[in-house]
Amino acid sequence: MPRSIRIEYPGAFYHIMARGNRREAIFRDEADRRFFLQTLGEACAMTGWRVHAWVLLTNHYHLFVETPEANLSKGMQWLQNTLTRRFNTRHRLWGRLFGDRYKAVLVEGRVGYYYETLLDYIHLNPARCGLVRPERKQSLLDYPWSSVAQGYALPPSKRPGWLTVEDGLAGCADTAAGRRRWLERLDRRMAEEGALRCGQVPVPAQLDARCSHLRRGWYWGSQAFAEEALELGQSALRRGRHRGSRASLEKKAHDAARAEELLREGLRAAQLEAEEIRQLPGSDARKVEIAQTIWQLTTVSQGWLAQHLGMRSAANVSQQLRRRAGDARATLAPPLQKWLNSVKK
Repeated sequence: MPRSIRIEYPGAFYHIMARGNRREAIFRDEADRRFFLQTLGEACAMTGWRVHAWVLLTNHYHLFVETPEANLSKGMQWLQNTLTRRFNTRHRLWGRLFGDRYKAVLVEGRVGYYYETLLDYIHLNPARCGLVRPERKQSLLDYPWSSVAQGYALPPSKRPGWLTVEDGLAGCADTAAGRRRWLERLDRRMAEEGALRCGQVPVPAQLDARCSHLRRGWYWGSQAFAEEALELGQSALRRGRHRGSRASLEKKAHDAARAEELLREGLRAAQLEAEEIRQLPGSDARKVEIAQTIWQLTTVSQGWLAQHLGMRSAANVSQQLRRRAGDARATLAPPLQKWLNSVKK
């Protein structure tokens, strides 16, 4: 059976879920969870994604993601593959980390009923899984691996740059008192609804009965929103029949065009010509730093880097990036050092 098309457009919102292969754990310890958040941050830097909520459980995760550009599939491919590779390396395993294809439910709107119900659904997951017990007077703040404890409850200076909370605070000021009121509302809902059903969303009678579900359906929104999304999907299928459509998509920002721009800037800062850098050894610090910057800020492949920087193969690029990770940049010329600092802010 063919896979359903991913409906992608600039400014889309998605509820993303992925579960471990055979429902096995994808997080064995806190280090795995830290690796996940690090990798998610890298994916956001590459794609421009904004994360509105997240929670990590034992064998699955939930994300509420906004994509300013139409690049969900590209970013998720990189995220899932990178997570699998890092997990297997750390635990000396091989094979699939995730089970079936990740679920991505298209969500209507930045604010309002659909946005708010999904945000609560994600944040109340630890209670439904028994990881937070309201009968024991526990708070959602007691579970450390969600955007409650690591985002909404923190002042702006302590949040990751890829997490956006302005809309999710739902009218509460981004102050200590406002964040406390926001958390109290969630904890109150958890206590009143009970652990097993808190955050579950019945469809109110006044809404269109044909609307889908935030967890099981393909969209979460009104029927009008669904019809607009379907038209976008049909348009994407029609464009896909044209030979040049795939090439044009590859040229979106944060992809090949952005990579080429970064390459030109890096070469200029390093005072090198394109042909010169191809003649340098693969381990040359200038070459590796430029490659690492492009790898972190775009979704081009390591094969692309090998071709454009003269690094022989994707495997060689991967090896050089691993060796370079964490090394000091003291040997780099000041103009290149300055450029690296500016683009990675």
